[in-house]
Amino acid sequence: MELSEQEQVRRQSLQALRNLGIDPYPAAEYKVTGYSTDIKANFVDEPREENETAGAVGSESASLLEVRTWHTGDAVSIAGRLMSKRIMGKASFIELQDSKGRIQVYVSRDDIQAPVAEGEQPTTVEQQMYNVVFKKLLDIGDFIGIEGFVFRTQMGEISVHAKKLTVLAKSIRPLPIVKYKDGVAYDGFNDPEQRYRQRYVDLIVNEGVKDTFLKRATIIRTMRKVFDEAGYTEVETPILQAIAGGASARPFITHHNTLDVDMYLRIATELYLKRLIVGGFEGVYEIGRNFRNEGMDRSHNPEFTCMELYVQYKDYNWMMSFTEQLLEKIAIAVNGTTKVMVGDHEIDFKAPYRRLPILDAIKEQTGKDVAAMSEDELRAFAKSLNVEDTEHMGKGKLIDEIFGETCEGQFVQPTFITDYPVEMSPLTKMHRSKPGLTERFELMVNGKELANAYSELNDPIDQYERFVEQMKLAAKGDDEAMVIDHDFVRALEYGMPPTSGIGIGIDRLAILMTGQPTIQEVLLFPTMKPEAK
Repeated sequence: MELSEQEQVRRQSLQALRNLGIDPYPAAEYKVTGYSTDIKANFVDEPREENETAGAVGSESASLLEVRTWHTGDAVSIAGRLMSKRIMGKASFIELQDSKGRIQVYVSRDDIQAPVAEGEQPTTVEQQMYNVVFKKLLDIGDFIGIEGFVFRTQMGEISVHAKKLTVLAKSIRPLPIVKYKDGVAYDGFNDPEQRYRQRYVDLIVNEGVKDTFLKRATIIRTMRKVFDEAGYTEVETPILQAIAGGASARPFITHHNTLDVDMYLRIATELYLKRLIVGGFEGVYEIGRNFRNEGMDRSHNPEFTCMELYVQYKDYNWMMSFTEQLLEKIAIAVNGTTKVMVGDHEIDFKAPYRRLPILDAIKEQTGKDVAAMSEDELRAFAKSLNVEDTEHMGKGKLIDEIFGETCEGQFVQPTFITDYPVEMSPLTKMHRSKPGLTERFELMVNGKELANAYSELNDPIDQYERFVEQMKLAAKGDDEAMVIDHDFVRALEYGMPPTSGIGIGIDRLAILMTGQPTIQEVLLFPTMKPEAK
């Protein structure tokens, strides 16, 4: 392996540390008693009074999640990555980056280096800690521990005065240097392919990247809290499935050697979750990965996270109300407000949302009444919109394509598009008052589908016939048509109560709640083409 000059120097420093008897990768626990951002946010300039305790942090049972006030002179132990170093003779300043942020550390030779008699050379590690270890052998990116006390510098910056320094992990590959001017980063680690491929570097050097994923975690945590408080049960269903069911999508195929059968990575969790409703659960949900062997772009990744929820004795009207309340709570939890800036649009997740039937939406946007059109007329209309490969499409698929071309991008504010044709919705109950339509909605936000929900079809005979119609579409060339899941039909034959279900794309929800432009920005490790060697 060919090494750069910087990498060679760092490996020499690594060996020099070992020669001094310093383990550059120690295994022992390092006790941390404070975080950078917490210290700076809760700092008081006056020293702590003698009868005032330092709080729980510092005791053996301390929790760093507890909030405490930091006073001038309070002892603290911090740890993190060395991000900058300014050496000024006997005293220096460094910037330490921990898991929450950055803080300045003042390092003095007289504090961290044992005294040496005049005229003698330092021999022990303690005597060489500043002039040799700190000044010459530590590099940007190294992990160190600092024990000292909190104070404010003459320039007014809250800092830690180091009394002891511990090497925790040596970095032997240099970090890219991000430069700033007037608070704006430039000449940094900003190539998208490099950022997504080396997300670990992206998280280290680019401000705000970690915040996006902390917000994503808040989205999922809030969602779980709402469901758990409603009494619904989180479950896990198979990822390897004998039948790729529950959605219209192209699957990934693999082979199980012992059983000698082809299997599929799941494209949805729906059919297994509804089996559990048959089995007697009041409400079940799963947050997990789905896989679809389809295109990749700014809003699609082959593996993605989806939440699906199913609740007995509910319909799609109830689910619309539940969904808008859920998203309102998530927006407030993530951003402190129901309003989110996504590009140039301010999107308001405050309930209620507009409800618009899909056929009315198409008529509203195009002036065309597609409900009155025959399949051939729909095909001609779709071709006029430059929809390709229409020959294998049935009536429902054509309406779906027409909606996508003429309407989908128009709905910026949260809007429930409802009452889809039966051909588009093989798992959905027929509409109770509109023949040929189903009780289904898709939630559109910022021109994209965010959620899909039904009053679930629970008639086993109707369900079987719908599967048969899907197989006819497959025979015509529709590679996204569903196959018959005979076991699922058997489950319905035992009886499933009236049920409503919904699926919400977590990645797209994260895009909206964090104001990011692409799905790659909210996936820690998006799918990438093979790296060029």
